[in-house]
Amino acid sequence: MINFAVMKNRLTITSNRERNSRHYFRRVITMLLGVMCAFVTMIGQISADRVMNIGRNALYFEDYVVAIQYFNQAISTKPYLAKPYFYRAIAKLNLEDYRGAEEDATRAIELNEFITDAWEVRGVARQNMGDNSGAITDYEHALALVPRNRQLMFNLAVACSEDNRIEQADSLFSEVIKHYPGFENAYLGRARMRLEQADTLHALEDIDTALVRNPKSFNGHVMRAELLMHRSKPLFRSALESMDKAIRLEPKIAGLYINRAYIRYNLDDWDGAMEDYDYALSLEPYNKTALFNRGMLSAQANANDRAFDDFSAVIALNPSDHLAHYNRAMVRARKNDYSGAIEDINAVIAVYPGFPAAYLIRSDFERALGNMNKAKADYDKGMQLTAALRPVDGKVDIDDHTPLDSIGITERDFEQLLTIHDNTDLRQEYNNTAIRGRIQDRNLDIQPEPMIELAYYTSPDEVSENTFYIKELDDLNKTRQLRFVVFATINPPRLVDENAVRQHFNSIEYYNSYLSSHSPRAVDYLGRAMDFITLRDYASAIRDIDRAIALNADYAPSYLLRAQARWRLNKAEKSADSDVSDSKTRDALTRQTLERQTFDEILSDLQKAIDLSPTSPLPYYNKAVALIEYGDMEGALEYLNKAIQLAPDFGQAYYNRGYVLLSNGKRGEGIEDLSKAGQLGIVQAYNLIKRISR
Repeated sequence: MINFAVMKNRLTITSNRERNSRHYFRRVITMLLGVMCAFVTMIGQISADRVMNIGRNALYFEDYVVAIQYFNQAISTKPYLAKPYFYRAIAKLNLEDYRGAEEDATRAIELNEFITDAWEVRGVARQNMGDNSGAITDYEHALALVPRNRQLMFNLAVACSEDNRIEQADSLFSEVIKHYPGFENAYLGRARMRLEQADTLHALEDIDTALVRNPKSFNGHVMRAELLMHRSKPLFRSALESMDKAIRLEPKIAGLYINRAYIRYNLDDWDGAMEDYDYALSLEPYNKTALFNRGMLSAQANANDRAFDDFSAVIALNPSDHLAHYNRAMVRARKNDYSGAIEDINAVIAVYPGFPAAYLIRSDFERALGNMNKAKADYDKGMQLTAALRPVDGKVDIDDHTPLDSIGITERDFEQLLTIHDNTDLRQEYNNTAIRGRIQDRNLDIQPEPMIELAYYTSPDEVSENTFYIKELDDLNKTRQLRFVVFATINPPRLVDENAVRQHFNSIEYYNSYLSSHSPRAVDYLGRAMDFITLRDYASAIRDIDRAIALNADYAPSYLLRAQARWRLNKAEKSADSDVSDSKTRDALTRQTLERQTFDEILSDLQKAIDLSPTSPLPYYNKAVALIEYGDMEGALEYLNKAIQLAPDFGQAYYNRGYVLLSNGKRGEGIEDLSKAGQLGIVQAYNLIKRISR
């Protein structure tokens, strides 16, 4: 007989156990979830801390571009932290990306206004951009947090001096010297201010005091040398001694050699001067001052070919350089190139239409060519201007048509050696001139970033994105239908391994055999085309891509690849044409027609890729690169805007848009894009920012 009462109790006990068990497991699961969340949070914290530490290590070792990439990751993980913005601002400051540094320092201040150094960094950035008033405000705010900070007081004094607040600056310099009498930069800062006020006597006293405080003060020796070399010839020997000491302290600054060459020239040491100009140009091959001065010395030594080359290099860097045009005109005349000399002197007259000597010189050139009527007209014009500029009763008698900028201009003004105004560095301590990793000082060619290409190889880059995502390519790689993995990359490397080269020849043989015995597929033609491109056989590649498109006209990478092959083939053919004599080249009109046809085909392929894959930024970017190459800057801007809209972290697109904006005269917008490109790892952006900021 069943005892229902016992069974009921057992059921109740079982039910309670089940309920307790469910509560238990619920508590266990909740606890586990809590632990997991804490673990995930801890992992995120570790990750953020780890990249911050690596970034700070890179900052310490002055690898600023690498550091920025780590701070980018920290900001992406924890955008509410102030420190990553602050450290990234320091890195940008050292790369002379002052706009980017100001923006990051501002964000750091917004997140934590008690980071004193953030105010200082922003002040330095603003000061370097010419915003002295804003810099003064930042320095004063920082000094309220840390009173009597030596560097802040000095920076504030310099900013006041540059903002023409002379009395305030003088008082601040005196205060710094009072509290820190051994700080030589305070004396040098005041010396610079006094030089601006033409008080050379007291400026020299301050410089000498600084050198007593620190006999190895680079800035002190430079300032002393530059002050003495502009005073009088008897002081040139002392100036040379100071410049020699500065060069021993900092032997890699081109401006020092340029100024020492000027001193040596005035001491009749022509060989030493030429040696200094040569070395300055080995440091900075595109230094216009060194090129111009070396051209002047060569011209004086009748080394006309070398002088012509140097003046031409200056004009290539700055087509409106009237000093170089004037002196190249003289050199051309000595070489009996009177037509070229007239072109150069015309450039001078365009700038100084009231310069009498220019017309008299052109008169001589015209006479040498037998153009007597033109020669007489120029002679009469020159004499008329000379008479108009002759002093009458102590005043210059000029008519209403004489340009004021021509008054007082003489031939001597066109024949002087140039000097670098200021080689010193009295900036804030974050801006160290001897830093490692100052990529903005590298002499890189200013060119837009190239097309992104499909390739079997890519070069790893620790800074910027070197491979790019294309969905269709990713899907193709997953099928393993190709013999190699395809990358979308920028600047694919050259093959230097013989075994790798042999692999691709063998791959072509494999495709030849396979296609001869099987029904053709688009993917097989694309695979063989990629091998041909790898081996630089672009014409064969184009034929295979044509076949692939005939079999499958809706595959966007095919059009990207054909545009790429046509682009490279066109460049190779242009290079080949430039290497043969005119008698062997095609008719110029024919070449131009064929090039335009190729260009239209490239644009058509890229547009087809855009139509088939409208959400991919890469076809827009590549089309912009093609348009830049052929001078359509407005069209390029439109496609770059679209690429950036689709991929806001597309560094190459920002760089090229900055390049285009600068070409269109939009300097501020251009620098902003270059700053963004540098932040995203396009290191040459900092070089371009520095060049256009000089």
